[in-house]
Amino acid sequence: QVQLVESGGGLVQAGGSLRLSCVVSGPTFIDATFAWFRQAPGKEREVVAANSFTVYYTDSVKGRFTIFRDSTKNTVYLKMNNLKPEDTAVYYCAAKWTRTSKMYLNQGDYDDWGQGTQVTVSS
Repeated sequence: QVQLVESGGGLVQAGGSLRLSCVVSGPTFIDATFAWFRQAPGKEREVVAANSFTVYYTDSVKGRFTIFRDSTKNTVYLKMNNLKPEDTAVYYCAAKWTRTSKMYLNQGDYDDWGQGTQVTVSS
């Protein structure tokens, strides 16, 4: 059974840090592409970061966020530093059960999703 379970969200002041975790139960962790998306109220869901053989970050989080995976724990992380109020959103972990040199940045590219975790950054 495929399952992605996120945790680590919460309320933090601007300039603070959080680390989101996504524990993955799926076909083959090491052969998968993972991404973190976020959706703010009234806005479209957008990709924040993706991890395949390379990594991708949307411009607004470059230098502040880091996506990485731990294959020994079947877990994908998003470390978020210097958080800003505009980072407030529900954050979702997503998995695509293939891993190639191509970077997948669209919601429709991904096969399975977590339930989401709320991140709120106060000013």
